[in-house]
Amino acid sequence: MSTAVVGFLYAGATLGAMLSGIPIAFALGAVALVFMLAFMPGASLDTVAQNVYEEMASITLLSIPLFILKGAAIGRSKAGQDLYSAMHAWMHRIPGGLGIANVFACALFAAMAGSSPATCSAIGSAGIPEMRKRGYSGGFAAGIIAAGGTLGILLPPSITMILYAVAAEQSLGRLFLAGIGPGFLLVALFALYAMWRFRREFATAKAAYAEAGTGHPILAEERYSMAQRFSTLPRVLPFVVLLTGVMVALYGGYATPSETAGLGGILALLLIALIYGVWKPRDVDPILTATLRESTMLMLIIGMSLLYAYVMSYLHISQAAAAAIVAMQLSPWLLLLTILLLVVVLGFFLPPVSIILMTAPIILPPLKAAGFDLVWFGVVMTITMEMGLIHPPVGLNIFVIKNIAPDIPLSEIIWGTLPFVILMAVAILVLCLVPGIALWLPDQLVGLGK
Repeated sequence: MSTAVVGFLYAGATLGAMLSGIPIAFALGAVALVFMLAFMPGASLDTVAQNVYEEMASITLLSIPLFILKGAAIGRSKAGQDLYSAMHAWMHRIPGGLGIANVFACALFAAMAGSSPATCSAIGSAGIPEMRKRGYSGGFAAGIIAAGGTLGILLPPSITMILYAVAAEQSLGRLFLAGIGPGFLLVALFALYAMWRFRREFATAKAAYAEAGTGHPILAEERYSMAQRFSTLPRVLPFVVLLTGVMVALYGGYATPSETAGLGGILALLLIALIYGVWKPRDVDPILTATLRESTMLMLIIGMSLLYAYVMSYLHISQAAAAAIVAMQLSPWLLLLTILLLVVVLGFFLPPVSIILMTAPIILPPLKAAGFDLVWFGVVMTITMEMGLIHPPVGLNIFVIKNIAPDIPLSEIIWGTLPFVILMAVAILVLCLVPGIALWLPDQLVGLGK
């Protein structure tokens, strides 16, 4: 049987397993085991555990559960609500300031927690009710939180980037730094859209008031004294200091990523104990349970994805697919467009973790041969996968928002997120035109990549 036929069978079996509703980790593992039985020596089954262990025996992967612990500690405290309240108090005078405050709060929280769902839940549980109470439409409120939450896989520390660094054999420090500039770009685009959307909704409400005298909460003005503004800072600044300290430790060369993750997790637990009184066993138990559950789920997906990729490589499927892509002799930019469209399609069905580990052996060699910087591509691919978090049918952040705001119709949430999908596509285009947005900072602080 030719490699092409085996490859099509492998892809078909994977798609069938996914559509059957089997959890992703078990679907990938089952497909890999079936093809090992059918096409590989019988002795290979005896080494499954060893292969998975060897693939996962990476000191870089150790940082994942530690970053999850840090995110769970912050996400299950009132840090998100306090951060949002502080941002709103300082930015309420700006047109659309409430929406912009949500974007900035999501960005800061994402940088502290490193998790998109945690960011959506922590900021959305406070931000969405407040936005709706002040007259913002449900779709706009849901969309801006869902999109802001995606920054969790772009701004460091990013679990997605940790996996990409392992798969692409790139410097994790350079990848983390490369995500900062594009992260700020997305924050700026989201904030500008928030201002434009607010002006539009404000004008509609004002016209309705002029015609029928119908009042609208969005027309009301809020004022905060300087004392009220400064009173919001004491609970927020320690977490900002934590974020800064972790970044300095990592990029200053004082600690490895795994050490930095451990330091961040311990300090986050200390901060919520000191600031919010979360120190009793019954308070800490949900944090540790959530960390264990999410870490186990994620590491199981990673292990099965690595086994899946190992089988694909052993059967020469990934090498043949990469060679076929190169043989098409596409121009570099057309090659990039084709690969990004593939990532978008996969985003309809798979989470970023699986996309990276399944596609890396196929797409990275042609991209490297075409002259693309793999650190830069890692950022572009991450933003592309961010789009998958807010578009159906998977759209994890959409369902997180639906869970915390069940009164907003799902269709309204989806329509509210679509403008942000377009803004992410614009950001990718800007990065293609100006790659220095991603590469300038790592080149200055870490040195030029190879």
